[in-house]
Amino acid sequence: MSLTSESEFHSGRFVHSSVSGRDRLLPSSNSIELDYGLDELDSLPPRFSKSVHFNLTIADKKCFKRCLYVSIFVVVAVPVLVLLLHFLLHKKQTVADHRDLTLALKQALLFFDAQKSGLLLNDFKVDFRGNSSLNDGKDGEIDADLVGGFYDSGNNIKFSFSTAYTVTLLSWTVIEYQQKYADIGELDHIKDIIKWGSDYLLKLFISPNSTSDSATLYSQVGGKDENQDNDISCWQRPEDMNYTRPVSVCDDTAADLAGEIVAGMSAASLVLAEDKNHSQALVEAAELLFGLAIRQDDSHKPGMYTDSQVCGGRAIDFYNSTSYVDELVWGGTWLFFATGNTSYLKYATDNFAVAEEEELPSEKGIFYWNNKLTANAILMTRIRYFMDLGYPYEEALATNRTDLLMCSYVSSNHNLNVTNGGLVLLKPDAGAPLQYAAAASFLSKLYSDYLQLLRRTSGSCSTDTFSNEKLQGFAESQVYYILGDNPMKMSYIVGYGDHYPNKVHHRAASIPWDGKPRSCHEGDSYLDSVNKNPNNLLGAMVGGPDKNDIFLDDRGKPLFTEPSIASNAGLVAALVALHDPPIKSAGSDGSHLGIDKIGIFKNVMLQRQP
Repeated sequence: MSLTSESEFHSGRFVHSSVSGRDRLLPSSNSIELDYGLDELDSLPPRFSKSVHFNLTIADKKCFKRCLYVSIFVVVAVPVLVLLLHFLLHKKQTVADHRDLTLALKQALLFFDAQKSGLLLNDFKVDFRGNSSLNDGKDGEIDADLVGGFYDSGNNIKFSFSTAYTVTLLSWTVIEYQQKYADIGELDHIKDIIKWGSDYLLKLFISPNSTSDSATLYSQVGGKDENQDNDISCWQRPEDMNYTRPVSVCDDTAADLAGEIVAGMSAASLVLAEDKNHSQALVEAAELLFGLAIRQDDSHKPGMYTDSQVCGGRAIDFYNSTSYVDELVWGGTWLFFATGNTSYLKYATDNFAVAEEEELPSEKGIFYWNNKLTANAILMTRIRYFMDLGYPYEEALATNRTDLLMCSYVSSNHNLNVTNGGLVLLKPDAGAPLQYAAAASFLSKLYSDYLQLLRRTSGSCSTDTFSNEKLQGFAESQVYYILGDNPMKMSYIVGYGDHYPNKVHHRAASIPWDGKPRSCHEGDSYLDSVNKNPNNLLGAMVGGPDKNDIFLDDRGKPLFTEPSIASNAGLVAALVALHDPPIKSAGSDGSHLGIDKIGIFKNVMLQRQP
């Protein structure tokens, strides 16, 4: 599908003239005398006239040369000017297409519809998807209802960790930029996506019962099973799967998984507050799970969910966690917003330094599914800026980590790794760099909006300073790179622009939707095919190019061509943050920026009322 529209402007002017048979041009000092010799034609008209002879006399050669040169110039210059005008208009239109954030945002949301698992509605938006995985949760002795949720990426596995992160991040964008979504007609759409994800989060948590004082958490559905066909070995559409999908089970010592699920439930409860029953169910489950995850006793030793083979061993190659305190801090912060209970914020502020000690050096300054500290610092800064909680939070929230992060984005003194084409490499040794760049773009623009709400034009960190313009410029540079302003001159979002990846590493997109089931063996031919995907996975952001700005559109190279719900959540966040504010919005509360200054604190304010 070509999404580029092109306008061509053609203009022409025609001058008509005539000379009657006996008219003469009287000679003068600045004239050209023309003798047409028409009298002979009048005296004896031939039956067939073969030719007419014109006797031309040039009376002023200087004037004639000048006229000739002007004529030549007009003949040559006009077509050149027309072509130049056409080129400039086309170039301007092409640049504008690279920066159509509304179109990109609408498409990016459609990707989450394409990733839905379970029972789909009849008017479903994606025409190559149908009902799938309707027996999820039935694995041997396990008898759970795990139908629903999202397939994680190009495979058919459902990972709880990345799903919870995705719900949290998408919810955060609505809490901040609800007016922008409403202005482009996408508010109901993204709320539906969040509702779909939060319904699944509720299924992942089973509270303790009379036979056990520990909760049950389901960390994964699908994966590798050596004894049968499985989601790794089979290249099949989700609708064609007929094998049993293994389920990974944890208890509440999987603190990182528990913390992220708490964050997702809490953030979604704010977005879906109009559905009081669902919102209340999310908050109650989040509070119960958080209390279980942070309890201190000899029988409870919190850790990472991928430390246990039974709990998350199958996810170690995809979403291997390296710490857990950052997720508990993240969950506590969002639970504070969801309830207004400052005890949750106290846990977050008391343990923030502990989380920093756990943070790997290679993870510093990066926001993605494995590290929430960077984003959590911005949330704490937001609390300090716009909600005066007094002692002891005033000092606890006075961290300069946020300002240091902003300086790292825009200051030349921080030696940020950037490709020749302008893409930041926040994890230079890892592939799929676009996910990190998109999330950084979101944080940069969001923080610049906070500063504008404070009527501040800049900030500082030790010896460096940064301006709002530089923060926005950084955010724009990364998003526009993704949309097509890059050395490959291609969009990295499927369906956006004229040139984009068409061999995406994705099972459902690569196999024809023709009602004919394909076995695992038959599916291999589509994995290995050099043809374009028969189904357009609109809005999917692929992994992206390498450190040399080179991209290989190869279905067999997932580091380049595989999308995921976690990375697309970062893309959505960046696009809505950079989107122009609603034209009709204006007000001293920050609505003229399209950002909700106080909505995130509505439950905090309710708690503080006498």
